[in-house]
Amino acid sequence: MTESPDKPARSLGRKSIRPSLKPRELITPTPDLYGVWKAKVITLFPSAFPGVLGESLTGKALQEGLWQLETLDLRQFGIGKHRNVDDTPAGGGAGMVLRADVLGPAIEQAMQGSTPNWPLIYLSPRGRRMDQPLMRDLARADGVTLICGRFEGVDERVLEEYRVQEVSLGDFVMTGGEIAAQALIDATVRLLPGVLGNQASTEEESFSNGLLEHPQYTRPAEWKDRPIPEVLMSGHHGRIADWRRQMAERLTQERRPDLWDSYLAGKGDDQG
Repeated sequence: MTESPDKPARSLGRKSIRPSLKPRELITPTPDLYGVWKAKVITLFPSAFPGVLGESLTGKALQEGLWQLETLDLRQFGIGKHRNVDDTPAGGGAGMVLRADVLGPAIEQAMQGSTPNWPLIYLSPRGRRMDQPLMRDLARADGVTLICGRFEGVDERVLEEYRVQEVSLGDFVMTGGEIAAQALIDATVRLLPGVLGNQASTEEESFSNGLLEHPQYTRPAEWKDRPIPEVLMSGHHGRIADWRRQMAERLTQERRPDLWDSYLAGKGDDQG
C-alpha cells in the first residue's frame, strides 16, 4: 500500500516516517528519529565526522539514538565541472573565500524542516567564544546547524542573509571549523538527558556555577608521598562541600580572574 504524497508525516514511536518515493529512512542505518536533538554539519570534509564524537559516551549516545548527526558535503553544491566552492577575495588579497552561491543553497537545504528553536552557527575566530551558558542554550534547542569554514572565510552576504551566529573556539586561528564543530557538539551533547547518566556530574563540574572545578582525587590514598587531603577521607559531607567550594573559589581567583569578577558580580546581584 502506498501513501498519497500529500498526506502529512506520521510518527511511529521516535522514528519519523515521511511520505516519499524513496524509503530513505527505512533502509539507512541511521533513520531520522522524531524529537531527537540533531547536529547538522556543513563541511568540505564529511569524512571527518563523527571522529571523536563516535567514541566514549557521545558515541554510545549516538548509537542509542539520544542524539543524531548529519553531514552535508559542501562540495556537492559547487559550481561547474570541478565543483568550485571558493573564489578570490573582492578587492584583492591572499587566500580564497567560500562563495555565497555555493554556501547559500547548502544552508537552505540544511535548514529545511527546522524549527524556530534551531540555531544556525558559523565557526569563526571573530565570533563569541564558546562557554557553558552557550552549550546549555544549545542543549535546550531542537538541534543546531554548523557551518565549517575553510580558507579565508565565507562571503559576508551569507552571514547577513541567513542571520548566522558566529561562534569561536578561542582566540586563535585554525585551518577549518571541523575541530571547533566537534568541540561544540561534544560540549552540548553531554548535557542532553540520559547521555551522562548522572545529572550531578554536570552540576558539579567546571563553569556550572561560574567557578572552575575543585581538585579531584581517587585511590591510592597516598601516591609518591602525596596523600589525599584528609577532609576528603573524613566522611563529613558538610566539611567536604565547604572544602570543595573554597578550592573552586581559590583556583578561579588565581587562574581566571575574569571568571572570578563575574562570579563576585553575580553574588552581589543575588544578595541585592
